[in-house]
Amino acid sequence: MITGAHVLATVGTLGTAGVALHLVRRHSLNVRYAMLWIALSVSMLVVIAFPGLLDRAATLLSIVEPADALFFLGFLVLFAIVLQLSFAISKLEMHTRTLAEEVALLRLEVETVDRVGHEPDPDAERRRPQIY
Repeated sequence: MITGAHVLATVGTLGTAGVALHLVRRHSLNVRYAMLWIALSVSMLVVIAFPGLLDRAATLLSIVEPADALFFLGFLVLFAIVLQLSFAISKLEMHTRTLAEEVALLRLEVETVDRVGHEPDPDAERRRPQIY
């Protein structure tokens, strides 16, 4: 039996997938992150279409109420999203730090050239420490 909650959940899930696709088309969202939201939307549509799956998941997790199982699974999904985004932020922070150090070295080289008034030593690039 289709209820208002089923219709609302379906519309919300399809809306989420639609927004993710729209943001990818506008280049506002990376495809890697959009795939996460689309996979989440598809899994929600499966749960909406087959509500018995949620009952089985609750039984497997030894949870009395299926709604509690839904909240628990939602918590796990959100935890995974936060963990993945924390990883991405850490990676970007390291990359930003490396770029800032390279810019500082280039500025120093330009200032040295301006002060001395000639081209830098051709061996300077070889002697410069590599920053990763």
